[in-house]
Amino acid sequence: MWHLLEPLHAVLYYAPQAFDQAAALGFAVDERWPAYFAWRAAPLGEAGAGDVTEAFHSFSPRMVERYVPDAWRTAPPAEVLAARLRAVDQVYRAVLGEGAGSHALAEAAALARRAAAGADTAGRPLAAPNAALPWPEEPHLVLWQAATVLREHRGDGHVTALREAGLDPVESLVSFASVGAAPAETFASRGWTDAEWSAAAERLVVRGLMDADGAATDAGRALRSRIEQRTDASAAAPWAVLGPDGTARLAELLGDPWVAVLGTGLLPATNTLGIGRI
Repeated sequence: MWHLLEPLHAVLYYAPQAFDQAAALGFAVDERWPAYFAWRAAPLGEAGAGDVTEAFHSFSPRMVERYVPDAWRTAPPAEVLAARLRAVDQVYRAVLGEGAGSHALAEAAALARRAAAGADTAGRPLAAPNAALPWPEEPHLVLWQAATVLREHRGDGHVTALREAGLDPVESLVSFASVGAAPAETFASRGWTDAEWSAAAERLVVRGLMDADGAATDAGRALRSRIEQRTDASAAAPWAVLGPDGTARLAELLGDPWVAVLGTGLLPATNTLGIGRI
């Protein structure tokens, strides 16, 4: 379900319509990060760099400080959230065409909203504020918001699992790269220096989780497997609420939107999310 829903959420960060909305608010759009941090952090309110760094986990604090809290001097969170929905509306209408108003999408939205309502958001710094937002009326916007709550719910649980495994933010990325999730250079987007990356790699080698060539050892792969199992377990509540039949039906209904989003080519084939293009 994460694999099906993540592209429906993440397309916001790459779509030209979203850049247009960000530019209208006054954000620089020569790179995607000013809008990314604004879109994703706005539910937190006027959060400072420390809170955003903690919630996002994988970004270097220096990188977050480049964009937060300056984002709220460009546009307050309430305006960012309104523009975020306008951007999603434009993106979905462009990508899905008539499907944005179809009965199938409305059914998918209703099921996804039920699943999102079943998410236990206590102590989850990104899921909780997204779940507290008012629900939009139009089904395609409901689907995006539900996908957002569900992905942030899973992401919050994943961060907890990483911390329980004793992996700090940069170690989390290095260990992810060591199991072949993406080439190490892909993770440069998170703002860590070569020295910080190398130091984290050395720590993982000392722990027996990675070899000197940067590949995960058996112990490293086992740890990543346990992290994913822990993440899946902590993300299970919404799907238990929806039930096997409801979950299967939602998966079926998400097929066409998923293909449409991936088919745009907007999402990079190599990325830190584990999603690709068709």
